[in-house]
Amino acid sequence: MAKIELNSMGVDDSGIVKLRCSVKNYDWGKLGKESTVARLYASNSGEEQIEDDHAYAEFWMGTHESGSSYAILVEADEVVTNGDSEEEGGSKRNGCGLVSLKDWIGKNPSVLGDKVLRKWGANLPFLFKVLSVAKVLSIQAHPDKNLAEVLHKQQPGVYRDDNHKPEMALALTEFEALCGFISLEELKSVLHNVPEIIEVVGSAYAEEILQASEQDGEKRLKEILQSLFTGLMSVSNAVISEVISKLTSRLNLKREVRELTEKEELVLRLEKQHPGDIGVIAAFLFNYVKLKSGEALYLGANEPHAYIAGECVECMATSDNVVRAGLTPKNRDVQTLCSMLTYKQGFPKILSGVPSNPYTMKYIPPFDEFEVDRCILPQETSTILPPSPGPSIFMVLSGNGKISTESSEELITEGTVLFTPANTEVNIATISGLHLYRAGVNSSFFNETVISSSIQQHEK
Repeated sequence: MAKIELNSMGVDDSGIVKLRCSVKNYDWGKLGKESTVARLYASNSGEEQIEDDHAYAEFWMGTHESGSSYAILVEADEVVTNGDSEEEGGSKRNGCGLVSLKDWIGKNPSVLGDKVLRKWGANLPFLFKVLSVAKVLSIQAHPDKNLAEVLHKQQPGVYRDDNHKPEMALALTEFEALCGFISLEELKSVLHNVPEIIEVVGSAYAEEILQASEQDGEKRLKEILQSLFTGLMSVSNAVISEVISKLTSRLNLKREVRELTEKEELVLRLEKQHPGDIGVIAAFLFNYVKLKSGEALYLGANEPHAYIAGECVECMATSDNVVRAGLTPKNRDVQTLCSMLTYKQGFPKILSGVPSNPYTMKYIPPFDEFEVDRCILPQETSTILPPSPGPSIFMVLSGNGKISTESSEELITEGTVLFTPANTEVNIATISGLHLYRAGVNSSFFNETVISSSIQQHEK
């Protein structure tokens, strides 16, 4: 039998490594073959069977322990590890030698590039996903680095790592989300038109909002909004259940005499998915965002959001920390969520991408850990992605073709996921057409590093 010692697993710095990736079957995911996640996972894993009654929610690509990817190194009968379990190093699946990507990077840290290694250590700084959303996800926010460290120390079973989690969602289909608080003027309109909110929080909170103006200053406006939101989210389940019943009855009667607004229709959809949930009313306070395919939304730490429906590519810092407070049967931490939010108001910025070649759009959020390229190649075309100083993960959404570097080549098709080391030029070619995505460390991180180094040299 072929044996591989984990400690001796080296790599050609310009080579390509194929990855076996993880799936999450959360109940909000799309069912069976309707789910892009299901199709990608089936192709990637070689498990062609897709269960029609199973929800396939997330396809994970990266090193986070909650859903680690595995490097496919050789065709082998056995993998010898430093431990006794798969989690401690390697495994044998379908005749392939598999080692967790995190362990493999730990043995080959040069694949990350010097700047990434110095900043984040021997680990991928980003986590790459595909989401197939059939039902709304929870109203949630992700903690900043300092809060993540505190929460992880206090509740390691709930907050499983100590990292922050800025993220970006890039729509594959029309993608609906709630994101950030509506403007002050919109909020006043909501209070005039949704009496149930005043019934829950009381007229004093509502009057503060109605009397507020931009001249009050940003700090004061945030304090007023925080008081209103905290009051709403903290009300008892019995009160909320009764008020939501009134709300739905009122909206259904309104529908008979006028067309409901998009937000009102959304609230009725959410109520069917989560009857009696405070998040149904809270939705009135958030921006309702509809992304078209190719548009992206980024979310910094401590910003409230909830994905509603559609499919997207998602990229984030390597973390799985989520603070929830509504539209979910999972653990809720209302006090933490209400205290951590920024309470910024206004519609979020939408990214349309910047062309980096005729077939590729680059999406660069204001976070060091990641950026995403969207590459759509027509039939019988090719393109070159120049070397990045950091590592990359490529995911093929559809089509087929090949990816090659100076020293290696891989045939690619739907569900193929590849890791390429830092400083690797990548050539992508197709015959029938190809749609793929690349996640990598943000280009601005390397530019800032170069500028910073130049300043230090000048000061010396």
